[in-house]
Amino acid sequence: MNTQQSEKSHLLASAAVVVGVDGSDGSDLAVRWAAEVAAQRSRRLLIVHGLDLLATQSLLGGYHVVPTAVVETIRARGLETVTAARGLAHDVAPEVEIETEVSDASPARLLIHLSKSAYLVALGATGNAGTFAHLGSTLLAVTSHGHGSIVVVRSTDTEQIRQDGPVVVGIDASPVSESAIAAAFAEASDRKTDLIALHSWSEWHFGEFAGQADSHIDWPGLETAEDAILAERLAGWTEKYPDVPVIHKVYQSGPTDRLMESSKSAQLIVVGSRGRGGFTGLLLGSTSSFLVQHAHCPVMVTHTA
Repeated sequence: MNTQQSEKSHLLASAAVVVGVDGSDGSDLAVRWAAEVAAQRSRRLLIVHGLDLLATQSLLGGYHVVPTAVVETIRARGLETVTAARGLAHDVAPEVEIETEVSDASPARLLIHLSKSAYLVALGATGNAGTFAHLGSTLLAVTSHGHGSIVVVRSTDTEQIRQDGPVVVGIDASPVSESAIAAAFAEASDRKTDLIALHSWSEWHFGEFAGQADSHIDWPGLETAEDAILAERLAGWTEKYPDVPVIHKVYQSGPTDRLMESSKSAQLIVVGSRGRGGFTGLLLGSTSSFLVQHAHCPVMVTHTA
């Protein structure tokens, strides 16, 4: 499959909402969120669980073959996990077609593979972790290396998913934002809500780029110019989605703090990924990384391919 085909796979009617489960409270929240999305978008829901038998083999001392009894126990627990998640999803959205899959692969490898053709992939996160290590290697790997849209379902205030509020998209000057803008408009349209386009720029970086001293730069004029640039960048999307009210918010600096504050009232935050390089800890960018760990609502991380 070429890149262009891969980018459009999530738009196919057959593309499922995929949710990874492990039986935790965060996983249950993700199942409920994913079931609601599947119902709203008339898509099937695929609930998956990775057994990670290679990790089990390592824990057992590197045996070449995991004992049959151990494998059967692991499979039984995996089946119980997806069965319970299926029941939860059915309670939320009884009209949705639900499928389950238990794989020998690791959860991360399984979800990254499925993300190539999924409508979106959802994972759960619980609490307010200080580092990605607390969230788990699966969450880090999938948000960093996944394809299309990966949603980390967070709700640190209550165990209920917020149904109202705007969709908020973080926009910077890089091409990475384009996929986030596209996804944010689509989400706001489907959810019938406002879209807040939040753009942050830095006077320090501008001065460095322009080669001018701070005293010679018209900062109020620059803010007006940045707002005009943002409006121009969104113009094509507002024409495509005339039903979406768009609110522009331009700040001189501090995108992380602004988006974090917005997450307290938003029903979804959308940000872009920096791509897939060699240093996994740097893939998401500092803003996306922080939001995935700390936001007060679900965070969608978009990938360009």
